[in-house]
Amino acid sequence: MDYLPIFTQLQQQPVLVVGGGQVAYRKIQLLLAAGAQVTVLAKRISADVQALQGEQLRCIEAAFGEHSIAHYKLIIAATDKPAVNAEIFQAANAANIWVNAVDDPEHGNFIFPAIVDRSPIVVAISSGGNAPVLARRLRERIEQLLPQSVSLLGQFAARCRERVKAALPSISERRDFWERWFAGPAQQLLASGKTKETEQLFEQQLQQFVPNQGEVWLVGAGPGDPELLTIKAMQCMQQADVIVHDGLVSADVLALARRDAERISVAKQAGFHSLPQDEINALIVRLAQAGKRVCRLKGGDPFIYGRGGEECEALVAAGIRYSVVPGVTAAAGCAAYAGIPLTHRDYAQTVQLVTGHCRANGDEPDWPSLAKARQTLVVYMGLINSATLSAQLIAHGRSSDTPVAIIENGTRPEQRSITGTLAQLPQLIAEHQVQSPALIIIGEVVALAPNLHWFQTFVAEPSVSQAA
Repeated sequence: MDYLPIFTQLQQQPVLVVGGGQVAYRKIQLLLAAGAQVTVLAKRISADVQALQGEQLRCIEAAFGEHSIAHYKLIIAATDKPAVNAEIFQAANAANIWVNAVDDPEHGNFIFPAIVDRSPIVVAISSGGNAPVLARRLRERIEQLLPQSVSLLGQFAARCRERVKAALPSISERRDFWERWFAGPAQQLLASGKTKETEQLFEQQLQQFVPNQGEVWLVGAGPGDPELLTIKAMQCMQQADVIVHDGLVSADVLALARRDAERISVAKQAGFHSLPQDEINALIVRLAQAGKRVCRLKGGDPFIYGRGGEECEALVAAGIRYSVVPGVTAAAGCAAYAGIPLTHRDYAQTVQLVTGHCRANGDEPDWPSLAKARQTLVVYMGLINSATLSAQLIAHGRSSDTPVAIIENGTRPEQRSITGTLAQLPQLIAEHQVQSPALIIIGEVVALAPNLHWFQTFVAEPSVSQAA
């Protein structure tokens, strides 16, 4: 993050604008709208700027250096002279005053963002000065998304905030009430001018408010790319009081969760469990029983090798309300991003999803079924047992030349796809030092990857056959 976005209170605060032309005029309008007490300092001040003079603005026709800056909170350098901007910047720094130099970021320590104003709701967009046209385009899109009635809704909430605070002493209860309120018809009522009806509805909901009991959302976070999150997954992540997440949930996905939500990692890795499954079950039950809204965030899909079923059973036994939000499973996401169709009428009509972990009871997988030709086999968590997997499939009839792909960090910018043959599988993993998270795909469809890959380059061994 190049700049930390900050909203500052400028009501009745003294701000100096150096420059009296059109650039200064635009900044002055923003400052006046924010309630600042503005002083304009320039040798020549345009008629437009002079026309703004009043209780909030005064003009001084003088050069910078002829006027004391000691009492100002902010300084705006709106000149087209880098030397003057440098002088202002040096003087402001010496006086511990923040300065913005318009179109000259080298001589400033804060910038003005593009603004979408639905006061009291204000949205700021910035590229740090690196892509102003992009910031403007994003602003245009947000302007279209936010109706003017958002302003009325914000103003209504501001008027009622103290009433809610007096009626509901708990922060979590107040948050719960406002979330329900904003999700209701209030915005439509206000937009239609029905202020009295809105007030009546508000009083009714406040008097009848019953706090939510604890609940759990089992949410699939997908394989890594945050843009693969579902809308419902995002909603749960934003509403949760606690995020209980696996290690496979990417940092980019976690960054989209509510910032003040508690985060608890229950990361698991082969050979190491930071928290056994029984304790994870007990944890989410305990949090829900304490009245928390828990987002149990899992990589991929909760019900595909995510042990979501076990957690649901624990929640049912404890009488906890819960819901499940499916996610893009790794098989679908990683294969698509590697250019590997899991089914293709010329190569595979069947897909099997299996885990590479050995079963606790010692039962062997159904190797004859897994070894059938003209099907796609997707192996989750198969790195450690890849040698056994390769040997058993070949021993039960799968050709040693069957194409395979190992996809590391699938759907993420650092994704790496390594292709070879089934016989080469353990060697490929060792030579390329593949690390978890990684997925193994076995089948004729893998040979399509050299032609269909679109997301990133891949490493192909020379012996891999190409699909016609």
